[in-house]
Amino acid sequence: MKTTILKTALALLGAGASSAFAATAGAAPEGSGPLAWFFIGFGVMVIMLQAVPALILFASMLKGLFAASEKEATFPKA
Repeated sequence: MKTTILKTALALLGAGASSAFAATAGAAPEGSGPLAWFFIGFGVMVIMLQAVPALILFASMLKGLFAASEKEATFPKA
């Protein structure tokens, strides 16, 4: 029983230390790959394409607010 506990404790301590050393022994970070840049570019394109109808709607709203109102048509009484 003591042997099993000792082996398990040694395995847990060894696994924890090896992963910590592996994390700090790496080279300089590589940066983003082309797939990450494609994903960012696709997100920007979605936002920009949604902005076009929003700008058209905003311009139409301003035109409607500040346009001169039409006079009501008066019909002759019969």
